[in-house]
Amino acid sequence: MKLVFLSVLFSIFFAGASAQIKDTLKAGDKLKTHKKSWEVSPFSNDDTLTRNDYLMSIERMFQALNKASQMEQPVPAIEAMSQRMDEDDSAISIIKERLNSNNRGLNIRNVQMFIILLQQIHNDTKTFAAELHVYDSTLDSLKKQIFDLRKDTVLRQIFKDSSLRESFKPQLKQLRGKWTKADSILKSTNNLIDNTLARTSDNLISTNELQLQAIEAAKLAGARAFGKERKYLWEQGKVNIPLSLSEEFRNKVASEKKITQYYYSHTHNQLLLLLITGLVFFFWIFYNFKSLGKRHETESLKQFKFIYLNAVPILASAIFMLNLAPLFDLDAPFVYIESVEFFLMIALTISFWRQIPRKVFLVWIIFVLLFLTQSFSGYLGLPFYLNRWLLLIINCASSILGIYALAKFWKQYSKHKILYLTGILYTFFNLLAVFCNLFGRVTLMQLFSTSGTYSVIQTVSLIVFVGIVTEAFLLQIQSSRVRKNYEENFEHADIVKGISSMVSLFAVVIWLIVFTTNMNLYNVLSFRISKLLSTPHSIGSFSFTLGG
Repeated sequence: MKLVFLSVLFSIFFAGASAQIKDTLKAGDKLKTHKKSWEVSPFSNDDTLTRNDYLMSIERMFQALNKASQMEQPVPAIEAMSQRMDEDDSAISIIKERLNSNNRGLNIRNVQMFIILLQQIHNDTKTFAAELHVYDSTLDSLKKQIFDLRKDTVLRQIFKDSSLRESFKPQLKQLRGKWTKADSILKSTNNLIDNTLARTSDNLISTNELQLQAIEAAKLAGARAFGKERKYLWEQGKVNIPLSLSEEFRNKVASEKKITQYYYSHTHNQLLLLLITGLVFFFWIFYNFKSLGKRHETESLKQFKFIYLNAVPILASAIFMLNLAPLFDLDAPFVYIESVEFFLMIALTISFWRQIPRKVFLVWIIFVLLFLTQSFSGYLGLPFYLNRWLLLIINCASSILGIYALAKFWKQYSKHKILYLTGILYTFFNLLAVFCNLFGRVTLMQLFSTSGTYSVIQTVSLIVFVGIVTEAFLLQIQSSRVRKNYEENFEHADIVKGISSMVSLFAVVIWLIVFTTNMNLYNVLSFRISKLLSTPHSIGSFSFTLGG
């Protein structure tokens, strides 16, 4: 009985356990089914690369390689820099040769011209270097971008897997061509930038060293100018002229010609602006004359008794433009002032042909001939001691001419006191040049001789300049009055006096610039004045500068 009871109890327990196990298994199946449905949902995390992922990676490489073609854009500018630097190298070579030649014919004006040109080359080279560094930074940035893309794992996987390579064969073929072209562009541009940068560094070093050498040479030349540089003129004995003298002279002239051409080729912007100024003045006068001519009012100008202006003011415009030339390059070398004075003399001679009395014009022609002989004496190829004798004759003749002009015409031109004072300065400077030549002070001889001559040319031209500007303003006033139908005649004496006074002050500034440049004092004075204006001054706790 007990055995039957235990058997029934065990059966009931076994049946309940089996039902529980089945329920548990059913719940597990449901959970497993739910988990599987979650894994295949669109929001699941799937790292499998698609075809679009590969194409996007290839596209990024295409975009980077396409930027390489942009690096060809600065190539013409860099090549233009290189051509400019070829000219700079030529100028540096000539200056170095002249400074290292220990040639006593290298005067202070030559040295100062070298200093100005070296500073100009130095500034230009710094500008080139700054532009090249910008190009170099852009190139480095692009190279880094391409290098980073080369490490792209997606792109690397394409090249490792043969099936992927076959799948993207057209794109990879095009990419390979792009890569070859971009690599060629980047290499050639990089070499061009590096080589040009190396040249800029070399030129900066050379110009710095040559500037120091030229400054020392200028100091020595300045100190030597007040001592006995050559033998007394009467001590000159027989001089043996070497056979190489003519060759040396030709080389000297050729080098000076190259240096002068270099200066003018690199100051064309200032010269162009000067030319535009002259053209504006020309058309201003031309328009006013034409405006009066259309209204048949040209006769109304007779009351002003114009001397310099006419309906086609070519000479007046040239004189106006040349007088302003020193202001367009305040740090110009002496050759610039020399060229300006030469063209001014030609323009004035043509202008004076029918304006001044015959005797005065004859004195002017003699003055011009002495000036030309003096200017071109250095290009005759004479030994230096013979050149000194020639300059002695010229300075003596100039002194006599100055004394004659002062004695003969001082009453006739007494109203132009500045002209009379300039005549005295011209005579005095030529006498000083004679004295310096006799006693071997050749640098001072050259300074006094040229400065006296150029002071006369500049004074005469500025007197004409004041007259031209005054007449131009009177023409403008009269033209405006006629266009507005005002009365033609008016009291203009006070207007003339006011305009002349203002223009005369302006002319004095130009005269001082030219005179100090001729005497090699302009750079020294401008440096001292700028230093004075920029030096800070203190009163208690208050600090100020004279320059503001």
